[in-house]
Amino acid sequence: MTDSDAHRAIEAVWRTESAKLIAGLVRVVHDIGLAEDLAQDALVAALEQWPREGVPRNPGAWLMATARHRAIDGFRRSSMLNRKHEQLGRELDRRVDDGVQALDAAIDDPVGDDVLRLMFITCHPILSTAARVALTLRLLGGLTTDEIARAFLTSEPTIAQRIVRAKRALSDARIPFELPRGEAFTERLASVLRVIYLVFNEGYAATSGDDWLRPALCNDAIRLGRILAESMPDEPEAYGLVALMELQASRNAARVGPDGAPILLSDQDRGRWDRALIRSGLEALARAESAEGHAGPYAVQAAIAACHAIAQSAEETDWSRIVQLYTHLVQLTPSPVVELNRAVAVAMADGPAAGLALVDPLVSAPELRDYHLLPSVRADLLSKLGRLREARDELVRAASMTRNVRERALLLQRARTCEEDAP
Repeated sequence: MTDSDAHRAIEAVWRTESAKLIAGLVRVVHDIGLAEDLAQDALVAALEQWPREGVPRNPGAWLMATARHRAIDGFRRSSMLNRKHEQLGRELDRRVDDGVQALDAAIDDPVGDDVLRLMFITCHPILSTAARVALTLRLLGGLTTDEIARAFLTSEPTIAQRIVRAKRALSDARIPFELPRGEAFTERLASVLRVIYLVFNEGYAATSGDDWLRPALCNDAIRLGRILAESMPDEPEAYGLVALMELQASRNAARVGPDGAPILLSDQDRGRWDRALIRSGLEALARAESAEGHAGPYAVQAAIAACHAIAQSAEETDWSRIVQLYTHLVQLTPSPVVELNRAVAVAMADGPAAGLALVDPLVSAPELRDYHLLPSVRADLLSKLGRLREARDELVRAASMTRNVRERALLLQRARTCEEDAP
């Protein structure tokens, strides 16, 4: 095996096994920072040995065994072991002495509770939203600090500092490595779902930078969502989120042109939509909707995405059904953004004048003051009503508010078209 082949194999293994590895180590050493250091040590050992000796039969088990042996060696070398560390060392000894079969069984477990518990820790409410996202991508997504920084167009030192502070905050607060119960569980689950969807949205429609779409982030979020749903089969909103992400991501290949420019939903070649992702998303939605009780916000949004996914064309989309779903979503999660999306659906179902009547009152909403999609939507409706000069002004305003280069270019191009067509 060449060095390049080995390094590609190691990278693939790390992406798929790092979350399980770090989560298993956290359960044993009770410290996220130490667990990540041990996992990184194991990765370095793999980079040194696998090019010479080949990739082991069970690479995940090899990494876990190496990390645990290093933990034992580290505890034994320390001259200031306290009683807790002595007990921990004996526990590690016992676990390693159980043999490779036990380690293989631990790694071969589909996901296990360790990853789920780690997911709930990285999304703890004592951390800021930005810290939760960075730590989740680092520990559960297998991304390097540089990759996270590039994904969110932030400097690497900023992301590194954010992660260090997050781990320190969790350590200082002595957050137990266990799933919360009762109301705390409901609150933490909402945080986990939100973090995963934030990651997905940054990939689906980047807030800034030169690219409108970052598929790798979408894929990372979908993978984390699937892990969560498989670990919590009785939580319908986990499947609702997976359905929403898969149905939205199914359009990715058709959402940008060869030059990277955005393509609006109505102009997309639906033949390029990923039918396998659509089927998977519809199956996840069915699981979410089959659960007892009312569908949650993610499942309702997934049902809206499903209306688009099953329509053969923009004209055949069931906009009346989408209006009903948005009306329900407004009741579940009242917000001006949801109201704006509902107005778009009303415009498609009942005409641009009806939509504009719902959009205009939102102009004064403080939450939408810096939201570029408000003037963009308003411009679209004004354009359809023949009020092209007003539409042009709204598009220019929207372009000045977005930080994404591709989206700004699209908005300015639409503004120029309005100006050229205006009487």
